[in-house]
Amino acid sequence: MVLFRRAEELSLAHAQIEGCAEGNAGLLLVEAAVGCGKSEFLETIAAQARSRGCAVLRGMGTAAEKGDPLGVLRQLTADAPAGTLPRPPRAADAGRVEAMQAFALSVRELSATAPVVICVDDLHHVDELSTRHLLHLARGSRQARILLVFTESLHERGADPLLRTELLRLPHFVRLRLERLRPEAVRAMFPDRTEAEAGRLHQASGGNPLLLRALLQDPLIRPGDAYAQAVLACLHRCGAATTELAEAIAALDALASPSHLARLGATTDTAAARAVAALDAAGLLDGPGFRHPAARAAVLDRMDPAARSDLHRRSALLARASGAPDTEVARHLLAARHTAEDWALPVLRSAADQYLADGAPDRAAALLRLAREACPDDARRADIGIRLAAVAARTDPAAAERHLLEPLAALAEGRLEPRSFGPLARILAAQGRIDESAAVLEQMGAADGRRPAATRRPGEVPGDDPLDGLSAFPQWTAPDRTATPDRGAPLTGRPARTATHPAALWALPAEPEEAAAAHAAELFLRGATLAEGTVEPVVQALRTLLHLHGAARALPWCEGFVRQARQRGATGWQAEFSGLLAEARLRLGDLTGAAETAEGALRAVPERGGSALLSGVAGTLVRAYTAMGRPEAAAAVLSRPVPDKPAGSVHGLNYLRARGQHALATSRFHAALGDFLDIGRHMRRWGLDRPRVLPWRTDAAEALIRLGEAHQAERFLADQLTTRDADDPWVRGISLRLRASLREPKERQALLAKAVDELHRSGDQYELARAMTDFGQVLRELGEPARAAMVNRRAWHVAKECGAEALCVKILPGHTGDSPGPGEGADGPDADLVASLSDSEKRVALLAVHGHTNREIAQKLYITVSTVEQHLTRVYRKLDIPGRQALPVDFHLGVAELV
Repeated sequence: MVLFRRAEELSLAHAQIEGCAEGNAGLLLVEAAVGCGKSEFLETIAAQARSRGCAVLRGMGTAAEKGDPLGVLRQLTADAPAGTLPRPPRAADAGRVEAMQAFALSVRELSATAPVVICVDDLHHVDELSTRHLLHLARGSRQARILLVFTESLHERGADPLLRTELLRLPHFVRLRLERLRPEAVRAMFPDRTEAEAGRLHQASGGNPLLLRALLQDPLIRPGDAYAQAVLACLHRCGAATTELAEAIAALDALASPSHLARLGATTDTAAARAVAALDAAGLLDGPGFRHPAARAAVLDRMDPAARSDLHRRSALLARASGAPDTEVARHLLAARHTAEDWALPVLRSAADQYLADGAPDRAAALLRLAREACPDDARRADIGIRLAAVAARTDPAAAERHLLEPLAALAEGRLEPRSFGPLARILAAQGRIDESAAVLEQMGAADGRRPAATRRPGEVPGDDPLDGLSAFPQWTAPDRTATPDRGAPLTGRPARTATHPAALWALPAEPEEAAAAHAAELFLRGATLAEGTVEPVVQALRTLLHLHGAARALPWCEGFVRQARQRGATGWQAEFSGLLAEARLRLGDLTGAAETAEGALRAVPERGGSALLSGVAGTLVRAYTAMGRPEAAAAVLSRPVPDKPAGSVHGLNYLRARGQHALATSRFHAALGDFLDIGRHMRRWGLDRPRVLPWRTDAAEALIRLGEAHQAERFLADQLTTRDADDPWVRGISLRLRASLREPKERQALLAKAVDELHRSGDQYELARAMTDFGQVLRELGEPARAAMVNRRAWHVAKECGAEALCVKILPGHTGDSPGPGEGADGPDADLVASLSDSEKRVALLAVHGHTNREIAQKLYITVSTVEQHLTRVYRKLDIPGRQALPVDFHLGVAELV
């Protein structure tokens, strides 16, 4: 490899050998930067000379043996045919002219029998006495068949300043320089690589053959251990002084100018410039710093930890004195773990803000952690903890919540500075921790009242709202602080501050504003991009869209923001948006998709302790598992750590609901009822009691029904059907389904028929399957087995599509096939046949599939029974089926929503 594209250089060397054989003495000096192949080039010359019949004598100078007099001369003598060259003289006589003449005469006598080629590698390391003998030979052998070939590092010189001058004066002296490989040479060397791959190889190696060879040994041709070792080998061969300056270059990086290196390495500007030139010639540098981060890391990693820390400490002082950006100074402070300077803490905080703005939250968090560790003041340390929590939320929600433990403890003990109240309340509200945020705001209000105006921050007035700007949307409603839950005495809370209550950030708008709010949310999402200040507004906009426009409308938006968060490496944001996506899929009855999404969200973030946000995601996963008939999997999720008081946060309410539903599925009805009522108390106290978001009354009613308390269950259901969300198809459908279980069969049939219609409109396939299951059961009780069988087939199919295996077993016990009966194809009805139906025929057929009688269909569509019969007759004929029982149960998959 190192001789690739060296044709011109090899041709010159070959000419020198041929001239030597013909009686013309030669003197060739091969120069190259370290790693650029001068030793291997010398080996090639030696091999060519041997093939030409020349006597080849080899020697090599080393830094370790430079002090050994005549060391290289002894190597040459030992390499000569026995008895042809005299033994080197004693040290006392080595410098005498007679000794040098004797050596030269012996070599000339040897050249009379065969051309002599003397190859000496690393001339700059050859001992002084050996160089004198070689120089004397070169001067006195101009007509002999002798070729001297020396190699020398491009930026190193021997101790004898006269040697190079004397060589230049000789008429047969030829200098040859081996350059680094150019990009086109690397591309030609690897014709099987793409141009981009070849470009990366050249970029990482700088065209240095040694580094290029090491890259090919590393996995995936990316800088690794072999590359790092090659870098260190290059530095070692450059000498100790260059290695020390390389360490300074690695530390200073972009600031590594010769003057800065001289100050940091306690040397002269000239010596520093020479070292930089040597490293640059070897292709190790690209600009002031190392060409590749792996090279920089290799240099720093080999240092003693204490020495490396001191180097970074001195680098920080130098960077600060030279006016470098705070990010550069902070980088060295972090590497040295040094915070003793008066200016260290402000620099760390300023640099953290800059890193965060540049999209590097991990670096920002590392700087803030160092600042917090070094801060001697409790109040300032708590303030840094609040900022650290905001930064950590991007990647680790649990860590973000843990960072608030110290500020909350300081608040409880009266040690938190009033200026920190607002930021603490904001981040708690953004995390959905309503009670804690409200408590901070109350203390803030008290502090505003007792602080003299002179101590307030500039522009601050007692009525300032710390939550302003947290959400991009207006606060729709004030929390109802005196509402009475369904069971128990009225809840009395401390009076809210005049500022926005934290719960308002999670509230849905009142009914007159719902359409405008959903439209505004969608407009906002169209132009929103993820950043630290936009995540909370995006979350609130998605929730608004999910609960007002439906899960189907919100689903693509949730998927888009999950992708954005993943692309930014923001695993915390990814978990939050994945939680919303899982909720949307669960609301559509996609149990499998909801479970997979929630599982992915929990995998994306570190599992270190409980988190309010992650408890909400875990709640969605538990609800999906429970509905799928996987109680053991749900129990495993519930066994994971959660915050001590899950009901204190909005996300925790979803966890309580999931825990309650799992308790219902495992016949622990009292435990389930307790969780559902706890949800209701908090939702009403916070003013967030919207069944569209969390229908706790139907959950409580189901638990009461299992406990045999039908009257109490009816009370909860009646109450839910009088709320502002009673007209929502989903809320109304799930309420009517449960209410039907409290009625006689005839009335139950009517209620379930309405529930099926409402849930079909809502898009929740799982709840639709549950309602159709109950509908099929009541039809059988009323003596309509054929109609019941048709409804059950449809319910089984819908449940199967949802992934609700337990419900499938309940509908058709013992059935394990892919299709429960006649009339259903695995891929649905033929698209061409469905397309042949008119809209009216599709409406009638769809209602028939849902189990409605001809009379019920006529009433719903405001047509006559005869018209219904005519439509169905045409449907049977067009679909080529014998009758109603053969209607495909997945008919809805092939038609538009026409009912």
